Amino acid sequence: MKRTLAFGGLVATAGLLAAGLAAPAQATNNVSTDTLANTNLAAKQVAAFWYGEAKANLLNATPYGVETKIVAKHVSKGGPAADSKPGVVPAIGDEKKTTSKSKNVNLPKTSGKVFFIGADKKPHWCTATSVQSNYRNLVATAGHCVYDTGSNAATMDKWVFVPGYYQGKTPWGIYVGKQAFTHYDYDVYEDGDRDYAFVTVYNGVLPESAKVDKEYKSEVYATKAEADAAKAKLQADKSTVWSDLQVVEIPGDSRPKAATVADFQALNEGKDLTGNGPWAANTGANRAYEISKWEYRSNEDSYTSKDGKTLYFRTKVEGKRHDHGQEYKYFKRTFWTKAAAGYQVVGKTFSIGLKDVGRLGDNVGGQGLAYNQKVGKNVFVFGYPSGTHPDGNNAFTGKTLKWTYGKTFAVQAPSIKGEELVGTKSSFTGEGAIGSSWLLNYNNGRRLGYLNGVTIGVSDTDGNNRYDTSFSPYFDGETYGVYKSAAAVWSGKIV
Repeated sequence: MKRTLAFGGLVATAGLLAAGLAAPAQATNNVSTDTLANTNLAAKQVAAFWYGEAKANLLNATPYGVETKIVAKHVSKGGPAADSKPGVVPAIGDEKKTTSKSKNVNLPKTSGKVFFIGADKKPHWCTATSVQSNYRNLVATAGHCVYDTGSNAATMDKWVFVPGYYQGKTPWGIYVGKQAFTHYDYDVYEDGDRDYAFVTVYNGVLPESAKVDKEYKSEVYATKAEADAAKAKLQADKSTVWSDLQVVEIPGDSRPKAATVADFQALNEGKDLTGNGPWAANTGANRAYEISKWEYRSNEDSYTSKDGKTLYFRTKVEGKRHDHGQEYKYFKRTFWTKAAAGYQVVGKTFSIGLKDVGRLGDNVGGQGLAYNQKVGKNVFVFGYPSGTHPDGNNAFTGKTLKWTYGKTFAVQAPSIKGEELVGTKSSFTGEGAIGSSWLLNYNNGRRLGYLNGVTIGVSDTDGNNRYDTSFSPYFDGETYGVYKSAAAVWSGKIV
């Protein structure tokens, strides 16, 4: 259920990032919230969906590429401006200083991938990061990695965060999203200047055991289109947790199939079920075998076995009578039909034994937050870029965390209502890199800094068919207001 929270009246205190913690800036805008998984049962089902069937949904997920290739331009005039004094929130555990002089860039443990089911009903992922919060349970990413702007800003289905994800591995567990927070202007107007989201997550879980509860097989449809429609209907029902639904072809089967009682009834009515006639001289499994009177054990002319697979019948012997009645011969026949060709929807449900692994921030830490900072400062960008450049160069696989480093500058992208964006020079391709964290004053020894942006798109600004710029909303006091609302919300455990 969506709701809007008003906030304001926050006291501003002077201070620069280099000087340390500053009090919240003045803010008067609204925060929109949406529920993702609002009960423990729903969260368990979401975790089971991603852990089920050997993590097939995680492994089959593709990078989310909606609205990533944006025409943007570097502007020298105008652009974003602070709405009050600059401020910061310190990272988890970053109270101490370090004098590390490592020349290598130590990648942050806070980064990972968010997985969800998109509007196309397929699994996708973006980049995200853990950030500081009261309950150490908060994730930051791009707004359109949480909200499907093509469906009236509905939230993505089965949303989870996996820090340190690599090829199906979930080293610190899966963290199921509970509640999403974004700016009112993004929720209502899809304003690119507010394309960010903060999501509270439950404690992480890892699987202890897994078993198939039941298998689903639909009726056999005559055409693939009918089967595809049945599959789409199942997928659209978010209350179901069928794993890896597929449409499979059922070929025409030359092997016999055991008949049902209804088949026997049709047989007795003289219907041709095999193409050879009900009482023709069939061979093999369809042939009737003569048996003794004692094996027959009935006074009826015909009857079926209790399991419905064998038909017993008797026929009169012409010209022969005993003193006590007509003489009969006795037969039994296992009747078979042939399976028809068609298409079927198949799937499974799983019971996953889950164990609690604790809060996100306790396991991987959480970046701080910086807002109202001066444009022109250096930032590290950490993300999982994937896909190709416009010239076809496949520079990134999306499998491992990558980084770029550079100064921020003012950018505009009118096509996404982005008039006050910031950019940085980066070769990241858009798919997968959406939601990448922009970290100011990153401490290489502690692997912590201040989140000062999230990638919402990439652009080829010089026209050479290579992406050269990543861009983000400018984090100001209103961004802090959205963050502050999310950072104060508890989520708890699911097991």
